[in-house]
Amino acid sequence: MTVVDGVDYGPLACLIGTWKGEEGMDVAPEPDGTEENPYYESIVYEACGDVTNAETQMLAILRYHQVVKRKSNDKVFHNETGYLTWDAVSGTVTQSFAIPRGVAIVAGGTGEIVGDGSVIDVSASLDSDDYTITQAPYMRDNASTQSFTHRIEVSGDSLSYEESTVIDIYGSVFDHTDANKLIRDS
Repeated sequence: MTVVDGVDYGPLACLIGTWKGEEGMDVAPEPDGTEENPYYESIVYEACGDVTNAETQMLAILRYHQVVKRKSNDKVFHNETGYLTWDAVSGTVTQSFAIPRGVAIVAGGTGEIVGDGSVIDVSASLDSDDYTITQAPYMRDNASTQSFTHRIEVSGDSLSYEESTVIDIYGSVFDHTDANKLIRDS
């Protein structure tokens, strides 16, 4: 079912609900190498209806909130709120979000319904004219995000994702990755 309350959410429909996962792994840069952080998280996707842009483009909107905690100390180390939109005419999914470090991303790509789920792939890069990254001066000068990719796969009540954020930090370019498997909680 892709239609919820009269709105066609396409491949986003199967995301609606609360998801929890205990198998996360964050691979992050450190001045002397790499840090691996096992984590658990919850992600809530809410249907927000639709909106018309410039009287011609119709977007179905999901708002999401992701809270990630380290297993080692139960402290939140990532808290993200954003939006996913579906443009049925062009078949485009857009993910937009900002993180409190002073980075905002508008990533775009595709969404496809597969069986009782979907596959969503979005990306952004500094040199893209369409889907790009904006950074506060400190982040640009000290930990510049070069690119972002995010793949979400849903099958029934199971969700997995892989995310890559390429960062120019500590004098080198690092592929900061996150991945987890989640189960629908409600």
